[in-house]
Amino acid sequence: MKKVAFHTLGCKLNFSETSTIGRLFEEQGYQKVDFKEPSDVYVINTCSVTANADKECKQIVKSALSVSPEAYVVVVGCYAQLKPEEIANIDGVDLVLGASEKFKLLNYLNDLTKKSKAEIYSCEIEEANFFVDAYSLGDRTRVFLKAQDGCDYSCSFCTIPLARGKSRSDSIENVVKNANDIAKQNIKEIVLTGVNLGDFGNNAAKTGNRKAETFFDLVKELDEVNGIERFRISSIEPNLLKDEVIEFVAQSKRFVPHFHIPLQSGSNKMLKAMRRRYLRELYADRVSRIKTLMPHCCIGVDVIVGFPGESDEDFLDTYNFLNELPVSYLHVFTYSERDNTDAIHLPDVVPVAVRKKRNKMLRILSAKKLRSFYEQHLGETRTVLFEGDNKEGFMHGFTDNYVKVKTPFNAALINQLKPVTLKALDADGSVLLEDFVVERPELV
Repeated sequence: MKKVAFHTLGCKLNFSETSTIGRLFEEQGYQKVDFKEPSDVYVINTCSVTANADKECKQIVKSALSVSPEAYVVVVGCYAQLKPEEIANIDGVDLVLGASEKFKLLNYLNDLTKKSKAEIYSCEIEEANFFVDAYSLGDRTRVFLKAQDGCDYSCSFCTIPLARGKSRSDSIENVVKNANDIAKQNIKEIVLTGVNLGDFGNNAAKTGNRKAETFFDLVKELDEVNGIERFRISSIEPNLLKDEVIEFVAQSKRFVPHFHIPLQSGSNKMLKAMRRRYLRELYADRVSRIKTLMPHCCIGVDVIVGFPGESDEDFLDTYNFLNELPVSYLHVFTYSERDNTDAIHLPDVVPVAVRKKRNKMLRILSAKKLRSFYEQHLGETRTVLFEGDNKEGFMHGFTDNYVKVKTPFNAALINQLKPVTLKALDADGSVLLEDFVVERPELV
């Protein structure tokens, strides 16, 4: 039996696609193994968000070939679409597949003999105009379910439309079918993923291929899926997070009180330079609306520091704006120049040392925000879904509103939803739980 191993970089969407490609291999008789183990084929699913994608990819290829020098190495994903020639020049890479070809990977594996020069099968990104459904399974307790792909936005810093193409979506019928299939696997939580998830259904309205469907329609249908206890929305643009969605989640049976809403900057000047489709006032309104209906809701934020033209005053605008908002944590990105983006031509480049300093300031703010959010819930009893990890005798899990908890490892708790009391903050930032008895040890 031939073996295949996978390494995934980047977002939840990439993880859902890697897992789906992995199942295609298993259907053809391959045995899936850990990336650190000897394998006949190594598949690397890349990301284009990180600035050091080239260096990262080289290191991963090198680590794979150090274990299995004659293994066949395939690179797919966003970076493979944007810079196929660059990847093909990495020693040891045999095959590079662009956006339209990655799900056809097995068609290219008739001969696993190492190549002297990598083969490239790519396309113009306009040709990646079809939707392939995907979801992760078996990699972790929660499942990432892909509902949308691509993006029609033209943010001046972003390469994603160049790597994934125009916005397109699955049908509600098929997303619900996948959710029902996932429920049969004893999965308790699904995380909805996409490049621009709030844009779900927009392509159907444009092409006329099927009746117009909206993200709100999708949320309502998924809330009726039996067997899934929780649905979590991975990330949604503030201008697409409508009142109707917030109001529905607030009284939903299955959608949890957790939103991740990209901001990128708290300065209107910078938001305009980035070509975002909202101003800070709309963002503040979305946060206020959520917290009014769900005071316990967790809100995560994406923010970019060091964008061209960002003065000290602009950065302080962002810092103060975030400091005053009742958000729970930040994902902080340091701006990096990306080929084929409009931002690369903008004047007033921010020195790298200044970018790093601003990044550190916001990461410290994020830690304070998260600690404050966790402290607000100490003493409460909330339901936790436990993961299967065992780190130094402890296991972790998340409440519905995304408080990370830890408790002594107990295999009977894996993939179980348990009401627990949030006891105290641990040194690692997670919340310790009150000791409790597993009611049904027969579930082990």
